[in-house]
Amino acid sequence: MSLKQRIQDDMKNAMREKNAQRLSAIRLLTAAMKQREVDERIELTDEHVIAIIDRMLKQRRDSITQFEAAGRQDLADNEKFEMTVLQEYMPVQLSDAEVEAEVVAAMAQIGATGPQDMGKLMGVLKPRLAGRADMTRVSQLVKVKLAG
Repeated sequence: MSLKQRIQDDMKNAMREKNAQRLSAIRLLTAAMKQREVDERIELTDEHVIAIIDRMLKQRRDSITQFEAAGRQDLADNEKFEMTVLQEYMPVQLSDAEVEAEVVAAMAQIGATGPQDMGKLMGVLKPRLAGRADMTRVSQLVKVKLAG
């Protein structure tokens, strides 16, 4: 079953269960998916859906920080709930050791030696790790590895 179909089925189940909060979170996701399909005139693959979810998770993290700084815990809690729903559709996250192993393997593959190779290295790592690791964390690790 494709990820897109799984999301549609979960939306139907949330409707049947009358789980309004979960239904709202899933509807936000389906709206973003539909928008991308219409804008780009494509049929979404699992990779496209994961990229959309990843972007939405990043937005939620930013919103939580903003809401908590403004003292709006109610809104922050809602964003946290949406994050938990969205994370259900993401692939299993890699451990720090697995991410580091991927970085080292990619460095060996392209012969990266210094900071000037960061763009090339990230270009190799992004398709490998998309949705399975926080790319901000990967970027920081790459900087450390390339610095020496």
